[in-house]
Amino acid sequence: MAPRVLVSDKLSETAVQIFRDKGIEVDFEPSLGKDKEKLQEVIGQYDGLAIRSATKVTEKLIEAADKLKVVGRAGIGVDNVDIPAASRRGIIVMNTPFGNSITTAEHAIAMIFAVARQLPAADASTQAGKWEKSKFMGTEITGKTLGVIGCGNIGSVVAARGIGLKMRVIAFDPFLSEERAQELGVEKVELDELLGRADFITLHVPMTDKTRGIIDAEALKKTKKGVRIINCARGGLVVEADLADAIKSGHVGGAGFDVFETEPATESPLFGLDNVVCTPHLGASTTEAQENVALQVAEQMSDYLLNGAVTNAINMPSISAEEAPRLTPFVKLAEVLGDFVGQVTDSPIKEVQITYDGTTADMNTRALTSAALAGLIRSQVADVNMVSAPVMVKEKGVVLSENRRDKSSVFDGFIEMTVKTEEMTRSVAGTVFSDGKPRFIRIKGINMDAEVGQHMVYTTNHDVPGMIGLLGTTFGKAGVNIANFSLGRDKPGGDAIALLYVDGPVGQDVLDLVTQNAEVQSAKALTFNVE
Repeated sequence: MAPRVLVSDKLSETAVQIFRDKGIEVDFEPSLGKDKEKLQEVIGQYDGLAIRSATKVTEKLIEAADKLKVVGRAGIGVDNVDIPAASRRGIIVMNTPFGNSITTAEHAIAMIFAVARQLPAADASTQAGKWEKSKFMGTEITGKTLGVIGCGNIGSVVAARGIGLKMRVIAFDPFLSEERAQELGVEKVELDELLGRADFITLHVPMTDKTRGIIDAEALKKTKKGVRIINCARGGLVVEADLADAIKSGHVGGAGFDVFETEPATESPLFGLDNVVCTPHLGASTTEAQENVALQVAEQMSDYLLNGAVTNAINMPSISAEEAPRLTPFVKLAEVLGDFVGQVTDSPIKEVQITYDGTTADMNTRALTSAALAGLIRSQVADVNMVSAPVMVKEKGVVLSENRRDKSSVFDGFIEMTVKTEEMTRSVAGTVFSDGKPRFIRIKGINMDAEVGQHMVYTTNHDVPGMIGLLGTTFGKAGVNIANFSLGRDKPGGDAIALLYVDGPVGQDVLDLVTQNAEVQSAKALTFNVE
């Protein structure tokens, strides 16, 4: 059955057609996002939901979305989506961070000009029949210092435009490397230095607990007298009341705001102040940007629903369409390894360590780890997936670590998963053969080669004669056919393990017969999703 997508906000007809052209059933209901009750009624029918800012994807809506696999936001901001709730339900949330970068950056530059030359007030005065030439004394931006807070997709474009306007550009961004700063032609500085040196400050960071109110009364005290503040990023990054006080006192020379703490903004402490330019969240409002993000989100959602490719996901590692064919078998391997450990471990897991050896160390290990964690807790939570698993594991307080290392065995690459509980440590390793199928290659430090099947039995025993006959006879009498039999031991007469690939489920009564033998320590039936 073809995936079904609901478009609940205004997207271009071209974007809607992309879904149709790819064979996805799409319902275009651009006003539905504003009707919470009706949206909640119908959301259970859809695999995908494409939105802008009008649709609020709340926890309540997510609870009703039984089939939903992906939410696609045409735009960069996902403030209207409950990311934690979506992650817990295993729903991927995508945005389009690049589609409106140019448009938003240009708006910030336009704000710099508007505030520097008091253009809106001068326009209003002139059109009112006044000629107040001396009232609107401006300032040049050439040679001035532009402080960019956040030098990512949009901030880097603003920085480039500032350099083109012959401004000195300094940037504060904890994630900006010295190499990237040199490449952009900006000087990387700490926040306090930026505040003290900048003539113009422009913000281009997401709203987080760390960035909320980043420009407040204390920060404004550190700024130059006459500084001008531009915010085209997110409302709430600047404390509007504090900025209004600084403007009234004459310390801040002006401000340009496209975003506000409360939107729609019908009132603000900034409204009505001299040399404050306000616009109604127009940063992404160009014909080109609106079209770009709509087309981009349609492509991304289609690629995921049809091919499993994950692009620009907020809550899951991206998997490109190019790497998906090579990565997919190892995603399945990681899931199988986690599934094995989850099924054979009865006590609460305290720590998980995943080692990527050889070629697997160069793969998209974030995706592989997510798959391994999904397998690990599948025996406890049936509907877990790569999105929800990392959240659930974190909530359980499990300590997670990853290691990458060069090739250390005869295999070009393999994955090893080790878990620790209060009582024990257990490890399992596997690889993918040329046929694309996962194989177990080591369990409890014991080498072996075992094909993965839907139904398997795992036994631990002392290495004594007759164990193969015991298992074969017991399963034969129970009418269970053994498709493949893999063995391993740590040393002659030491500990041994067996993995039996069988044609059907094995009941506890059969396992009890096996463990009646004093040399058998344990026998456990396992089930794997091998499709």
